[in-house]
Amino acid sequence: MRRRELIMAAPVCAMGSMTSPLVHAADETWGAELSYPSSWDPGRHWQYKPHRVGNFSGGYEQMFKFNTIEAGPVASPLDLQLIDTKKFSFPGQTTKNIDDYLNRWPTTGLLVARKGKIFVEAYRMERKPEMRFQSWSMAKSVTSLLMGIALDKGFIQSIDDLPEKYVPQLKGTLLGGIPIRHLLNMSSGVDVIHERDPYRIDWPALLAPGPTSVGRVVIGWKEKKEEPGIRFNYTELCPLTIGMVIRNATQKTLAQFAQQYLWHPMGAEGNATWLTDSQGFEYNCVGFGAQLRDWARLAQLVAQKGRMGSIQVVSKSWIEDCTKHGPADAQAAYGKARSSAGYKNFFWHNHPQGRWLAMNGALGQKVLIDMETETVLIHTSVSDEVGPWNDDLFPLFVAAINQKG
Repeated sequence: MRRRELIMAAPVCAMGSMTSPLVHAADETWGAELSYPSSWDPGRHWQYKPHRVGNFSGGYEQMFKFNTIEAGPVASPLDLQLIDTKKFSFPGQTTKNIDDYLNRWPTTGLLVARKGKIFVEAYRMERKPEMRFQSWSMAKSVTSLLMGIALDKGFIQSIDDLPEKYVPQLKGTLLGGIPIRHLLNMSSGVDVIHERDPYRIDWPALLAPGPTSVGRVVIGWKEKKEEPGIRFNYTELCPLTIGMVIRNATQKTLAQFAQQYLWHPMGAEGNATWLTDSQGFEYNCVGFGAQLRDWARLAQLVAQKGRMGSIQVVSKSWIEDCTKHGPADAQAAYGKARSSAGYKNFFWHNHPQGRWLAMNGALGQKVLIDMETETVLIHTSVSDEVGPWNDDLFPLFVAAINQKG
């Protein structure tokens, strides 16, 4: 099976407004007539759309190795207090309300909650709450939470340490000598072009037939453009290196570490999965699958500054650090990383004061978090080719923030 062509249906990151002409979701063919199959058709191009719905909601688990993160015996409460979505409006936009939004775009799942109360939960294209939805690059933010926990527990001493301190195989390598801080902020100085280099990163680390290795890719990268900390440059090499650091420092796979210190204490209700290379090491820049409600719990955990109920799962100081930029992080600040976005510790910033944090993935996967009101929005999709997502999604988020109750 040519696995690369299957998963490369999407570049790993998508930020900013799309410019494609508007196309209604109903005008696209997403495989309804085939009952939304998983897998792919070898006779067609890798963008063959009828397989995306199934692949993005559990189908990849049929085709790739993965590690399982098991849920604990008790789930943290999420109260359903659903409102009439037709009354959930955002005036002045082409899209008038949530029903209109769901009819307009190829959304598979949408959930809006505040402080553990769900007031919008909708699934399209025959998706169901028990299905695991693929993260794409939202997995980077999960890695951030694991890094925060590793610091809290003393497995890692400082983000100003070098990876080679924790991973002997990285001693003397380019990525092993870059401070963890600059890897977390995508400011590595490594010569990588995100759109150019998937064949050199994704292919040998995950997608090639036969043996694949995250470590081999990270250890072998030699091209350097500039010193670390000078400018923002988005690359999969940064989270992959951090994943190696966490694994070596904790002597656990990321799935094992997440299960013990994140998934159980947070109170997830369903198992999660993480795609791996052929050796069982997580390809942690993407590949995390979880139910929409557990994505909401992750968002709630961030909004509540690391606390879930009586348990401080991630330290308040780590979450607060994710919301602000100091002198050493200035290159990734709002307006610097992107003209209308910032980046910190594998979280996107969509508000200049750090009020909104975002987990962002390709093809319309988003978790939006308002730190002030603790409102969270979870969005899964199969395409951003019929965007522009942000033109409608951020007004929807503002309307959710302003929603009473």
